[in-house]
Amino acid sequence: MNQTKGHSEMDEFSINSLAQAVFIVNKHAKTALEPKNLYNLKRLALNKLMQEGKAKKIGLHFSDNPRFAAQQSDVIVECGSYVFHLPPTKEDLKNLPHLGSRAASIRNPKASLSLSKAKQILQSYVGQAGEKKPNSTNTEKRPYGRGPVKQPFHNPFPSSFLGKGSKY
Repeated sequence: MNQTKGHSEMDEFSINSLAQAVFIVNKHAKTALEPKNLYNLKRLALNKLMQEGKAKKIGLHFSDNPRFAAQQSDVIVECGSYVFHLPPTKEDLKNLPHLGSRAASIRNPKASLSLSKAKQILQSYVGQAGEKKPNSTNTEKRPYGRGPVKQPFHNPFPSSFLGKGSKY
């Protein structure tokens, strides 16, 4: 049974399963209210995949959604049958060939994996513990488990034209 467990762990870290997990995390990050953690997990996983030779930088292409400039380039990273983009470093801008605009015909294959499973795969791959930080900040905001104390209304202009108890 230990062989099966080890085998499934190896399957979990295959190039295709890691690429699928990065794809799912990236897909959910695009619509998340707080995408910073998801994009960070994607970046860490792709960097580790590139260090291990399981992914490679192909080149640069123009971003579909440039932030503060008329044009912005992204690094294209190929991992298995998936293609991802990352923000470029200065070295990337100097060393990688520019491929022009993104080809609309190139699409990533569909992946059927839950976000929680994808995050679990990538977190165990990059050696990152589960996300405990967001929960701890919520309890720090509310000491002793209580919300803010509501103060009674005080009208600084007690004149009659505002009416008694008016909040303006």
